[in-house]
Amino acid sequence: METNIYPLRGGLYKKIFFLFLLCCLIHVKALPQEVAEVTHWISANDLNSDSINTWIAFRKDVQFKDKPRQAFTTISADTKYWIWINGKLIIFEGGLKRGPNPYDCYCDKIDLGPYLSKGNNKIAVLLWHFGKSGFSHVSSGKSGLFFHMQAENMEVKSDQSWLSRIHPAYQTADNPLPNFRLAESNIRFDARNDISGWQTQTMGSLQGFSASRIVGKKGDAPWNQLIDRPIPQWKDYGVKKISFKRAAGREIDTITAILPYNMQCTPILNVFDRLGGHTIRINTDHSYAGGTDNIRAEYITKRGKQTYESLGWMNGEKLILLVPKIVKIKTLNYRETGYDSENLGKFTCSDPFYNRYWKKASRTLYVNMRDNFFDCPDRERAQWWGDVVLLMGEAFYTYSPSSHALMRKAIDELCNWQRESGVLHSPVPGNFNQELPDQMLTSIGDYGFWNYYMQTGDSIQIRKAYPAVKKYLQLWKNDETGLTELRNGDWLWGDWGENKDIRLIMAGWHYIALDGATKMAELLGQKEDVQHYRNMMVKVKNGYNRCWNGQVYRHPTHKGNADDRVQALAVIANIADSTKYESILKCFKSQYYASPYMEKYIMEALFKMGQGHYALARAKDRFSEMVNDPQRTTLYEGWGIGERGFGGGTTNHAWSGGAQIVLTESVFGIKPILPGYTTFAVQPQPAGMSSGDLSVPTVKGNIRTSFKNNKTGFRLKLKVPKGSTAIVTMPKGSPILLNNKAVIETEGAGNDTGYATFKLAAGDYDIRRKLPL
Repeated sequence: METNIYPLRGGLYKKIFFLFLLCCLIHVKALPQEVAEVTHWISANDLNSDSINTWIAFRKDVQFKDKPRQAFTTISADTKYWIWINGKLIIFEGGLKRGPNPYDCYCDKIDLGPYLSKGNNKIAVLLWHFGKSGFSHVSSGKSGLFFHMQAENMEVKSDQSWLSRIHPAYQTADNPLPNFRLAESNIRFDARNDISGWQTQTMGSLQGFSASRIVGKKGDAPWNQLIDRPIPQWKDYGVKKISFKRAAGREIDTITAILPYNMQCTPILNVFDRLGGHTIRINTDHSYAGGTDNIRAEYITKRGKQTYESLGWMNGEKLILLVPKIVKIKTLNYRETGYDSENLGKFTCSDPFYNRYWKKASRTLYVNMRDNFFDCPDRERAQWWGDVVLLMGEAFYTYSPSSHALMRKAIDELCNWQRESGVLHSPVPGNFNQELPDQMLTSIGDYGFWNYYMQTGDSIQIRKAYPAVKKYLQLWKNDETGLTELRNGDWLWGDWGENKDIRLIMAGWHYIALDGATKMAELLGQKEDVQHYRNMMVKVKNGYNRCWNGQVYRHPTHKGNADDRVQALAVIANIADSTKYESILKCFKSQYYASPYMEKYIMEALFKMGQGHYALARAKDRFSEMVNDPQRTTLYEGWGIGERGFGGGTTNHAWSGGAQIVLTESVFGIKPILPGYTTFAVQPQPAGMSSGDLSVPTVKGNIRTSFKNNKTGFRLKLKVPKGSTAIVTMPKGSPILLNNKAVIETEGAGNDTGYATFKLAAGDYDIRRKLPL
């Protein structure tokens, strides 16, 4: 029996052994592919490579048998990078500040195929590690480069085969340092220590370079998950020459060059120094602004002719160089870069003041767009959400739809940084984590998230954001009167300025946030949430109206004068009915406490009350100093500069451009009725303007409209883009002609019998009315 059993057992063992061998062969075969999928984070071997303001040069040579058609590449950098291929600069300041949430990191996806060639290709990356946090960046504490390229039959990844070194020419300039809100440092470049030609030298001739140090692999802390860059690479407007004047000093001369406007730029110096070793101090007129020190730079010359571009962008209307007498500045250039969006929103009207205002507001908005929306480009570069709500509203009517990606990024970051408790806070990303309750309510309401949806039709973004909205609103309660309970948050702000009736400011924004949340919940089919929000809205409205004293809204705890902000919130939220408008108007004509941030909402309330003439007059009076300032191309943070301003008194705060929204939505009457401009309103209120011309860049295409309003009547020209329907509303009182034919009103389209309402499909229209509006 045993002789019969062993052969069976032996055969079984052979089968098991064969299967084991097969598995081993499969594993060995799969192993290279598995290893190839591991891409590492690398840094320089130098001991101080994680220090503040460290610059690291990386080099890698890659051989291709044929020119690759495509080379899809993922690059992530802590913090910024510049990349050259065969000596040509391909990406100028790649990477985004950290982060999409408190843990992860952004990465860029680029096709480098068009820049590669057959044979040897020299890849060079210059990395700038901030090494410190600020109001728009959270430092990981570790420098790093992640690079993964997948080309035809070729994979290139960051590993020890890359050579690197700390770039010895880059240093940190001496005091004054940028204020604590900025993560960027002042850059000093000592040209005597430059490693000239490192981007194109052969790998073997690179002095001071050594094998890169592996500091982690994909997915490792502190960078964790890589999140695709949600916005385009910067728009590079090219290098432009600028004229300058040199004023002589005892030992140091001052060179001043006037830029075309306030911009984000990098100065480029063409210099001759026969000795070398002299320091040129590079400033703008905004290197000290908003009551504090901001970004500046330094350049230490070498002997002879030299060209230097200071890569850390700064902003201003002027470049100011402090130059030793012995140093000659042959030419001075600048490179303007900025967010990749076109200024398609065109506006002119019969009032020169508002033409100047629109131009300055558009420039202010653009200089406050880059990695994120920010309050100002010099003092903070921080994504405060009260500002973002207005910046988004302005961008919809001025810049091309590519700006919508920056809005989505801002919404994602606000929600992704939400605390476990439900608290939302801004600015994010950043190391300032205080909740300003009023700004958070503003962000999630009608003017923030919901306005984004109405302008874009992007329901996916609303679905992503809604859980954060719901969680945050659960923190808000009603008091015994129904009014919103006061939540101090971390900073009970309300607005700049004095005389804040804070209880009603909070209640007004709470009501508007609940209205926005109700609409989101309806869109998403959350019926229980809809009813809950509506119930709270009724309570808040009743509590708010209990604070009406017959003349103005005033909370019993408020001891100062009537607050104009509170009256505006009551009107725009539909808490105040029209019987109160006459009394509220008296308040608007006597109280002027709102900052430029809140003045937009007062202007909007006045138009809603039918007081467009006064809305334009009040705004013109309040904004006159900044609009008429010949020295500045952007709008102020407060009503004055410096001590006469608010929060430091910067001269480039885009929240002051809020009237652009009102001019579009009220004077021209253009506003979406259905999401994504499927249907939009045209209800002009010229308010004394005799003419106007407007182009609005929408997701459906440009809406073009113009009007003439004089004694002979009112004439409106309108271009409705393909895929849209316009609902035109005008007061009755005289015949209305549409392309020389009598208008047929849309039955039931208007709620007010005093108005004629009619629909227009895509096309060009000429609308006339015998009486002026």
